[in-house]
Amino acid sequence: MSDESIAANRLLWDELTAIHERSAFYDVEGFLAGGSSLTWPELDELGPEVAGKRLLHLQCHFGLDTLSWARMGATVTGVDFSSQAIELARRLAAESGLPATFVESDLYELPTALDGRFDIVFTSWGVLCWLPDLTRWARLIADYLAPGGIFYIAEFHPFLFALADDSQEPRLGRDSYFHAAEPHAWQNDDRGSYADPSAHVEAPVEYQWDHPLGEIVTALIDAGLTIAELHEFRRLEEHQRLDWPCLGQRPDGSFGLRQLRDEFPLSFSLRAQRPRD
Repeated sequence: MSDESIAANRLLWDELTAIHERSAFYDVEGFLAGGSSLTWPELDELGPEVAGKRLLHLQCHFGLDTLSWARMGATVTGVDFSSQAIELARRLAAESGLPATFVESDLYELPTALDGRFDIVFTSWGVLCWLPDLTRWARLIADYLAPGGIFYIAEFHPFLFALADDSQEPRLGRDSYFHAAEPHAWQNDDRGSYADPSAHVEAPVEYQWDHPLGEIVTALIDAGLTIAELHEFRRLEEHQRLDWPCLGQRPDGSFGLRQLRDEFPLSFSLRAQRPRD
């Protein structure tokens, strides 16, 4: 990742933090009243085993998921490169009375800011598109896991981001499903935020990278982790939905493609383990 793209993306997320804090999407008030920001599938697949575990949350934004894991009994450390997000995360930890450590760091520079090993490394929802190099990402995860430790990710399926985001009918919209060395440079043009489409975002540009599922899995295997489970899902839940015309709400409350509803994956979860020494 170039210095230019780091600076641009950090500027964006510093600005989004204030927008997201006051959004109904994140519902900070509900969280402080005792709620949880965690949703399916992480609650079902990881939730039962976090109590008493040391959990590292990568790309934690302003820490609601991190603190939700703390509320379930984990000893938590959250990491994000946005100074505004980390400042807010620390304030919410104090207001909620939940013990947590928050570290401001670019993900790839984290070893210079954080020592130790963890029982669980966790990340979720809209994180991989901000990373240019999954090989380094996977090695960092492996290095932070204690022997026998678990890595868990719940994420939008890469196929979803090959679709056009401006059409009622699902159709291919990007140049390629596969990873390219150069990022997409998206001009914001008052697009707002996924958490508040009406918000005015002043950051002019953001940089994102595509990563196919094979690249994600292979990076983790090459880092020495064992893939235990990989699940692909046909749906998104309310908190994971994208405000795209081709996605619509179903009678059960979940979101899927308006057409070809059950033919393509929209999200996935993956669990990997560091072998015991």
